[in-house]
Amino acid sequence: MSETTDLLGDTRGTGVMIPELRGPDQPSWELLSTCVHCGLCLNHCPTYKVLGLEMDSPRGRIYQILHVNEGTLPMGETFVKHIDRCLGCLACETACPSGIQYGKIIERARAQIEQNYRRPFLPRMLRSFFYGKVLRNFGMLRFAARMTRFYQRSGLQTVTRKIGVLKLLGMSDVDRLAPQIDSEFFFSEIGKVFPAAGERRGKVAFLAGCINNVAFSHLNRASVRVLTQNGIEVHIPAGQGCCGALHSHAGFRDDARTLARKNIQVFLRDDYDAIITNAAGCGSTLKEYHDLLEHDPEYAERAKEFVAKAKDITEYLAKIGLRDAPNKLKQKVAYQDACHLAHAQRVRSAPRELLKAIGCEVVELPHADQCCGSAGVYNVAQTELSMKVLEAKMDDVSSVTESAQVLATANVGCLIQLRAGVSKRGMTLPVKHIVELLDEAFATTSRA
Repeated sequence: MSETTDLLGDTRGTGVMIPELRGPDQPSWELLSTCVHCGLCLNHCPTYKVLGLEMDSPRGRIYQILHVNEGTLPMGETFVKHIDRCLGCLACETACPSGIQYGKIIERARAQIEQNYRRPFLPRMLRSFFYGKVLRNFGMLRFAARMTRFYQRSGLQTVTRKIGVLKLLGMSDVDRLAPQIDSEFFFSEIGKVFPAAGERRGKVAFLAGCINNVAFSHLNRASVRVLTQNGIEVHIPAGQGCCGALHSHAGFRDDARTLARKNIQVFLRDDYDAIITNAAGCGSTLKEYHDLLEHDPEYAERAKEFVAKAKDITEYLAKIGLRDAPNKLKQKVAYQDACHLAHAQRVRSAPRELLKAIGCEVVELPHADQCCGSAGVYNVAQTELSMKVLEAKMDDVSSVTESAQVLATANVGCLIQLRAGVSKRGMTLPVKHIVELLDEAFATTSRA
C-alpha cells in the first residue's frame, strides 16, 4: 500500500484539521477524498510535463494540501511554491475519472495561504497593490493604464529595449507579454444600451471586464457589434466592476466575494436573457458565484440566479444561431481552446460551430486544449515556467502553419500569450479572438 493510500485510509472521516485552517475556504475532506491518486491527470498537467515533479502535479498538490489540512506538513515556502506553480488550467478535471473538483481545491488552498502565510515584502506589496487597488477600482485601473500607455508610446519602452535594461533585469519576456494600451478606453460605453439590428431576438447584459476596458476595447466593441448584428439588444450596466476571477485564482476569495456581490446587484436589476462575457477566464468565475457565496444568506440564492444567466459569447451565439453572415471569410482557422472555456465551462463545440457558420474551415491543433501558459497573470508571476509551457504550445502551432491562415482563441489572456509566442518565433501567423473573426464576417458596408 502506498504512502498516499495509507494517508487517505488513516484520515477518512476524522475531520482532523490544524486550527488555522477554518472557515468557508477550507479544502474539505469531501473535496480532497475524491482523488484516488490514479495518476491519469499527470500527462495532462502542463507543469508536471515541464518539471517532471510529483509535487507539481495535481495528484501531488492534493497530497500536500491534505497533509497541510491535517497539520502534518507546514504551510511554508516549499508548499507555497508548488501551489503557486499551478496554472489552474483544469485539464486534470477533464482527465479525471473520479470527477475531482480540482479548481475548488486549489483556490481554497490559495485562500488559506493568503490567510496564514506571510509572503516576502516585495511580492506581498505588489500583490496587495494589484489585487487590492488596481483591479478593484476602475479609477486606479484607468490611471495605471495611462501611465503604461505613456511608457509604451513616449519612446521609453523602445529605449529600455535597445539598451538592454529589460534583458539585464530578466524582464524581456514580461515586456513582450504586456498588451498595448488603447487610445480610447471602453469605460465610455459603460451605462449605454445598443439596440438590436432588425428584429430583436434577445436582450443581454454585457460584462466589460477590467483589462478589456483599457487594452481590448476594440474587442468589447466588436462583441457589441456582433451581438447587435444578430438581433440582440445589448445593455452595458453602469456600476459593474471586475468579475473577481483573478482575485479568486490568487487566493483573495473575500475580495472576489465583494466583487461578486456588486455585480449581482448590478446585473440582476433588470430582466436579461443572459449575462455575456467575451473572456473565458471571467466566464468561469461568473459561473462560480454560487460557490463563492454559498454561505451568504443574502446572496446565495441570487448568486444561483446570476449563474444561470452567465454565458460566454460563443456559447450564447451558438445557442441562438447566427444570422447569415454577409461576408463569408473562407479562411482556414486553427482554433486553440481556452482552458477556462473548454475545461472549466465545458464549452468546446460552440466556437468551432461559429467559425464554420461564417465560412471558415477549422484546422484542429494537436493538443488544442492544452494550456498555452497564460493563466491570468501567471505569465508575469511565473514567467520562466510560463514560457516553457508556451514553447510546447508553439510546437503544436508550428505543425499547422502550412495549412492554417489564422490562429484563433476565445480568451484575451490566451490572445496575449499566443501573440507573444508567434512574435518570439518570428512567425507571421495572425492571432485573433474568435469575436474579431465574427465581426469581420458581419461587418456592414459602412464599416468595411
